[in-house]
Amino acid sequence: EVSTEDPETAFCTLANREGLNPEEGSIHHCLYQFTRNEKLTETNKLLCDVCTQRHYGPKKNIKSAKKYVYTNAKKQMLISLAPPILTLHLKRFQQAGFNLRKVNRHIKFPEVIDLAPFCAAKCKNVAEGNTEVLYSLYGVVEHSGTMRSGHYTAYAKMRSMNNHLSDLVLRGQSPQALETEPVKGQWFHISDTHVQAVSASKVLSSQAYLLFYERLL
Repeated sequence: EVSTEDPETAFCTLANREGLNPEEGSIHHCLYQFTRNEKLTETNKLLCDVCTQRHYGPKKNIKSAKKYVYTNAKKQMLISLAPPILTLHLKRFQQAGFNLRKVNRHIKFPEVIDLAPFCAAKCKNVAEGNTEVLYSLYGVVEHSGTMRSGHYTAYAKMRSMNNHLSDLVLRGQSPQALETEPVKGQWFHISDTHVQAVSASKVLSSQAYLLFYERLL
């Protein structure tokens, strides 16, 4: 279903993304590519109900005649509601002929990430006037091995409870004030029953498979 939006804001984001120029091999680059503006042309043209009715009349006549009008269009996937907990799942495999191959490339990710350049201008749970939607990293899942076998480990940050975040999760209350620093706490590496304290730099150098961020309030 195609919804009609104000053409002035349909492809606008909370923060300007034109000057981002994200580094290739970073989570920012992944998000930039995922939310880029795409042109739908030729075999990807959009079926336009308005154009079809303009040419062939009401819908009841269209179905019987099976006549449709396709038109060039633009498409962009943006975040319409900023979640309390942000989970990013990296695609760590690629097709190699008839086989799947694991991608071991390191993807850079920050402790604090701003989703504003990837959010729609009318993002539902962002206070009017806010141009930042900040998240703090609190968990990472890492996989070692191949596509056939391997081992999952995790990095988790021990931190104090955030009552404001709980309110957002349980009651959907939008944040009134923003923090800009990562949530303070101690990082731990967990592998089966073995748990070891590690530095933030160790976490940021891991081969992330899943990233878990909490919204800063």
